[in-house]
Amino acid sequence: MKKQIDSNRGEKIASKTQILVGEIMLDKFIDDPIISGVSLVGSESYGRLHFVRLFYYTRSEDKAKVQKRLEEITKMVRFELAGRMEQKYVPDIKFVYDDTLERANRIDKLLGSIKLD
Repeated sequence: MKKQIDSNRGEKIASKTQILVGEIMLDKFIDDPIISGVSLVGSESYGRLHFVRLFYYTRSEDKAKVQKRLEEITKMVRFELAGRMEQKYVPDIKFVYDDTLERANRIDKLLGSIKLD
């Protein structure tokens, strides 16, 4: 019989990973001007809990530069994460830009431009 995975467990792992990675970014990369402008805004686990997507937001205009820098530090962050997590394995992490605020602002502008009679 196939082992069932508790869906709540995935949320817990993703949330714990988000908190720990945020702490690592503050501890290790506070002097990095690109990383210091990044805020982790969400997380989700997938792939039988072996992967965690970390959603981030930045006010930087150069989103590609921020993404590249996050990809460069991912290995170091994961190594540090291994020392802070109290579980058998450490999930792989991937940083994904979250454009929710930008989409909400566009919708607000569109709604504001509608003229009611």
